[in-house]
Amino acid sequence: MSDVSKQGKLQFLEDRWDDAVAAKLDEPELLRYRSNLLGSDLRITNFGGGNTSSKLVQADPITGDPVKVLWVKGSGGDLGSIKRAGFATLYLDRLLSLEKAYKGVELEDEMVDLYPMCTFNNNPVAASIDTPLHGFLPFPHVDHLHPDWGIALAASANGKLKMEEFNKEFGHTLAWLPWQRPGFELGMMLRKIVEETPGCDGVVLGGHGLFTWGETQRESYLNTITIIDQLGQFIQRHGATAGHVHFGGGKVKTREDRSEIALEIFPYLRGLVSRKQRWIGSFSDIPQVLDFVNSTHAKDLAHLGTSCPDHFIRTKIRPMYIDWSPESDPGELKGIIETALETYRAEYAQYYKNHAVADSPALRDASPTVVLIPGVGMFTFGKNKTEARLTGEFYINAIGVMQGAGALGAGVTCTDIPQAGPAATADQFKMFSNYVALPASEAFRIEYWKLEEAKIRRQPPEKELSRRVALIVGGGSGIGREVALLASARGAHVVVADRDTAGAEAVAAEVAALSGKETVSWTSIDIRDRKTIKAALNATLQQFGGIDILINTAALFPSSPDGIINDAMWALTLEVNVTANYLLTDESTSIFKDQGIDGSIVLTSSANAVVAKKGSEAYDVSKAALSHLVRELAVSMSPLVRVNGISPATVVKGSTMFPRDRVIASLKKYNLPFVETDTDDGLRNVLAGFYAKRTLTHQPIDPKDCAAAIMFLAGPAARCTTGHLIPVDGGLVEAYLR
Repeated sequence: MSDVSKQGKLQFLEDRWDDAVAAKLDEPELLRYRSNLLGSDLRITNFGGGNTSSKLVQADPITGDPVKVLWVKGSGGDLGSIKRAGFATLYLDRLLSLEKAYKGVELEDEMVDLYPMCTFNNNPVAASIDTPLHGFLPFPHVDHLHPDWGIALAASANGKLKMEEFNKEFGHTLAWLPWQRPGFELGMMLRKIVEETPGCDGVVLGGHGLFTWGETQRESYLNTITIIDQLGQFIQRHGATAGHVHFGGGKVKTREDRSEIALEIFPYLRGLVSRKQRWIGSFSDIPQVLDFVNSTHAKDLAHLGTSCPDHFIRTKIRPMYIDWSPESDPGELKGIIETALETYRAEYAQYYKNHAVADSPALRDASPTVVLIPGVGMFTFGKNKTEARLTGEFYINAIGVMQGAGALGAGVTCTDIPQAGPAATADQFKMFSNYVALPASEAFRIEYWKLEEAKIRRQPPEKELSRRVALIVGGGSGIGREVALLASARGAHVVVADRDTAGAEAVAAEVAALSGKETVSWTSIDIRDRKTIKAALNATLQQFGGIDILINTAALFPSSPDGIINDAMWALTLEVNVTANYLLTDESTSIFKDQGIDGSIVLTSSANAVVAKKGSEAYDVSKAALSHLVRELAVSMSPLVRVNGISPATVVKGSTMFPRDRVIASLKKYNLPFVETDTDDGLRNVLAGFYAKRTLTHQPIDPKDCAAAIMFLAGPAARCTTGHLIPVDGGLVEAYLR
C-alpha cells in the first residue's frame, strides 16, 4: 500500500476532495462523493466507464447482526452523476462463496444469474459484470478506471517493461495482468496477482485499464488521482523525447473551409449510415482530432481499432477512415465516402461471420459510428445527440491512448505482446507504432456479449420520433411552441426557429427542461430571406447532422387602424404566407435529397383558404395559394418527402397574429361585450368563445389541437398521406369543400 504522505505533487489533475463536505457524510455517501469526484474529470475516466466500490459493515435487515456489504456501481451507471441509489449492494460473504459454484471461464457468464441471490436489503439495482473484480480484491475501497494515460500503458507493446520503469521512478508496486474479459475469472486473477505481489498498490489490466485502492475513502481517491497524474507525467516525458513526433508527424494540412465542407457532406453522410436505422450526428474538429486525422499514421492506427472495451462498445471495432487528400476537390468526397462505406460494411459483415457462434446476437447495423476525414475532422453518430457526442469523446479518448502508447515506444522497437495470456495468444494481437489493439475475436466477445445484449434490451423502448430531427419554423410562440413541445415529447430532436429570437430561446428552454438540453437548439430565421433560411438549415445540420421533419407555422394576418389593406401590405401578406413557404421548402430540398431517407414537411394553411368573406381578402387568398402549394410540393418532392398541411379555423390563444389591438377591433366588430382593463388573455378568451359558437363542436381551437394534427402528419403514422390538408376548425360548416 502506498503511503499517501509520500506521494508527489499533482501536475495535471487536481485534488477536489473537500474535508468539510466529507465530514458530514456517512460511508455510502462518501462512496457516492468519491465516485462523483472521480467522474467529474474526463482525464480520469470517461462517461459511463469504470466503477467504484466500498466494503462496509452494516446491520443485516433480518438478524440485526453486523455483516460486510459490497457497495459497487450498478450496471450502466455513470460515476460523475451517480447517486446513492445507483449502487448495487451484495452480501460480501455470499458473493465470495460463489467461487464454489464456478465451473470455469467457459461458463463464467452463468455466474451473473447468481449475483441477485447475493443482494443485500432487497436492492433492485443490477450488479455489473465487474462486481467480482471488486469483491475479490482484499481492500476496503477500490477504484477501477479507464484514464487515457492508464490505457496507453496497458495498450503498449512495451507496457509491462514501462510499468516496471514507472514503479521505480515513482515508488509504486503496480502489477501487470494480461488481457482478460471482465468477469468472474478476472476477479480471481486480480486476487491472485495481489497475493503474489508484496506491497502491491495497483494493477494494470493489459489492454483495458487500471485498478487502485485505499484503506479509507479519502486514501483510495488520493491514491487513484496520484497514480493517474504520475502516469501522465511519465508519458509526457516520453513524448518529449528528441525526434519523437506523435502519430508519425503531419501528412496533410487542415482545410480552412472545413466547416463549410462538413456542412455540405453531413446530411449525405448521415443518410448513408442511416439506411438501416436513423442516427443523430455530431461533428468535431478540435485540434486533437485534426492532429490525428491529418497524421502519417492515422490510416493504419484507425484500421487497427481500439483497445479498451469501454471504447469500442460505442465506437465499434474501428472507425471508417476516408482516404482523401485535403488538397483535392471536396466535390469528390461523396463518391469516396460511398465507396468506403461499402468496404466498411463488407468488412464488418466478415468480422461478424468470422467470430459469431450459434447463440450470438444477430448482426447489428454494419454502419460506422465514427467517420474520420483528413483535413476536415470527425463525424460521430448515435441514437441521440448525447450518444453521438459521447461516441466522439470516446474516440478522442482512443486517440489519446494511441498517442500515449506511441510516446512510450519513442525510439524503441518492441515486438513483445504482454497483453497476451490465457484469453488470447500473442499472434492474435495486432500492433502498430507500439500501440496494441484488442484481437478481433476478443472485441467480438465484448461487442456481441450476451450480457451486453441483455443490457441493451433492458433499455426503455424508443419513442415514435426518436432518432428524428424536426426544424420548427415559427416555434417561438402559439402553434409552433406546442409543436416543439409535442415533437420533443415524442422523442424528436428539435430546432426552434423564429424571427423572435427571445421567444425561440424561451421555447427551447422549455423543451430542454422536458427532454434534456442536448435534444434541442434554437436559431433565428426570416422566411422571406433565403440567406437566413439557409443559415437556419445549416444550424440544424451543425447541431444534429440532418433534418427529417420541417414544419412552418409562421404566417401574417394584415391589419391596419382604418381596416384598409394597401398594396404594400397585400404584397407582404402573399410574400410571407406563400412565397416564403416556397423558399423554405426549396432550400430544404437539397438536404432531403442528400440524405436519401424519407422526410416530411407540414405547412400551416387556414380554413380561410376556402371561406370567402369581407375584410380578409389578402390573408384568404394567400392561404388558398398555400393550400395548393402543399399539393404541388407533394408532387414535386415525391416519393422521398411527404408534404401536407393543416387548415385551422381562427386560433386566438397564444397567437402573435392576435395582438391586443386586433382582438379589441374584432370584439367591437362583432359587438361583443368586454372590459377595456381586461388582460390580453382575458380578451382573447372572449373572442375565442365567440368563434367557437360558430362551429359544430363549440370548442375554441387550441394551439395544442393544431400541434396534434401537425405531428400526426409529420410522423410515421401518416406514412401513406401526402398532398392533403387536415381541417382543425371545430366543424366549421362554411369551410366544407364543395
